[in-house]
Amino acid sequence: MVRLSELPAAEARFLRDTECPSFDTEPWVTGPALAERRVAMVSSAGLHIRGDRPFLGGGAGFRIIPDDVDPGDVLMSHVSVNYDRTGFQQDLNVILPLDRLHELAADGVIGGVGSAHYSFMGATDPRKMESNARKLAGILKDDGVDAVVLLPV
Repeated sequence: MVRLSELPAAEARFLRDTECPSFDTEPWVTGPALAERRVAMVSSAGLHIRGDRPFLGGGAGFRIIPDDVDPGDVLMSHVSVNYDRTGFQQDLNVILPLDRLHELAADGVIGGVGSAHYSFMGATDPRKMESNARKLAGILKDDGVDAVVLLPV
């Protein structure tokens, strides 16, 4: 992670002056033990599959990454001079740990894996994402997912 003092002045000012919203609600859920939960991942890395439309900066939508995706077909729209993409380019698991999630399921640590995973574009105002996040919550529920690993980038 780069320090603000190492960024160009305009970018440092933008990040320093960006308001961090607070939300009036807190999640409260109960559910089965982890070994019985179906798990999916949600990333903010701007991931999409080859042939899908790339993200635009500040876009509030999400993209679907099928669980059985070929790692070579996962692309990243999130581009920044402050973000080193080398690890992602060498191993998808660095940013979307599909293999690790399947290992947890095989070992009985989690009950199963969702049929898809999802990505939003990072550096987007979360207030603009709320309606799409609610839509995604419904999709996850319909897939029987009852636990989500959030992968902030």
